[in-house]
Amino acid sequence: RTTGFSFLASGCPQEVMDMALIAQAATLESRIPVVHFFDGFRTSHEVAKIQTIGTDIIREMISHKNITAHRQRALSPAHPVIRGTSQNPDVYFQARETVNTWYQAMPAIVQQAMDRFAALTGRAYQLFDYVGADDAERVIVLMGSGAETAEETVDYLNAQGEKTGLIKVRLFRPFDAETLLNALPSTAHSIAVLDRTKEPGADGEPLYKDIVTALAQHIITGKHTGNQHKPRQLPTIIGGRYGLSSKEFTPAMVKAVFDELGKPQPKNHFTVGIHDDVTHNSLDWDENFRTDAHTDTFQAVFYGLGSDGTVSANKNSIKIIGEATDKYAQGYFVYDSKKSGAVTVSHLRFGDKPIHSSYLIGNGDADFVACHQPV
Repeated sequence: RTTGFSFLASGCPQEVMDMALIAQAATLESRIPVVHFFDGFRTSHEVAKIQTIGTDIIREMISHKNITAHRQRALSPAHPVIRGTSQNPDVYFQARETVNTWYQAMPAIVQQAMDRFAALTGRAYQLFDYVGADDAERVIVLMGSGAETAEETVDYLNAQGEKTGLIKVRLFRPFDAETLLNALPSTAHSIAVLDRTKEPGADGEPLYKDIVTALAQHIITGKHTGNQHKPRQLPTIIGGRYGLSSKEFTPAMVKAVFDELGKPQPKNHFTVGIHDDVTHNSLDWDENFRTDAHTDTFQAVFYGLGSDGTVSANKNSIKIIGEATDKYAQGYFVYDSKKSGAVTVSHLRFGDKPIHSSYLIGNGDADFVACHQPV
């Protein structure tokens, strides 16, 4: 986080393609390097039906003037410059601070790239995307594939009459606190910030500390005065960890976080997705909780052994269904580090609506189960 790079997050295969182009356009315009990141394995190894980006859209998004300027900044004997030499205390500090204007301009440049992309494709993104009730009282903030699961849960809970919301963080660095506050409903009195990482010894994980700082500075500096669309007092903010090493993060776990936010004194620095019997920081969740996202979705689970061809066959099957029919398709495959012989599990979904469920098919939820044993 301290490299000076910009960080742009994706949560599903469609966003990976979209954000890759947005990141390229933004880095050429801003001259700040961009790390476009997404969850390893959960997103990187998921097979899904997406809308591809044509070369005509790429040409519209990428400025040839910026490409030429970028290439002209390369090291060349034709226009020699000095880089990487030593600077002494008399000038280093001043020179280091000159980068401020570049980073202050970066969020607007990224949003402009997102807006151009939306005009060309119809797929709109914001630096902080809010979904949920306009008058939400409990809000979760997170980024990556977990946001897809959280959005599915928020939609279901709100349909049941609850007031919940979700903020999907797209641009993690530079962190634009003003845009975050504009996305957060003023009615939110409880916020949970979820990080898919652990920093031992720290007083909180990275995203949690960013959110706490943004809201605290907003209140301390008095910017809330007279603005009815932003929080007027510091809400309850708790942080939690989830999904380390692709640990499952299901709608039931999202609901557990919302349930915790509804308590008078919610637990801070919690974990969800495991049963912590050592430090007792984990939240309990109802394993029987389900959303209605898969009412019209066919779900299949295939058990096999490593190197028996089950995973490869299922990858081919889901690609054929996605390419040769009008169905939306999703495939995810679970296996361990052994080269062969260990159990593999293939999770396939397909249906008439886009599939945003970034979690495995649960026990008892499959419409079809196959167990393959090579002879």
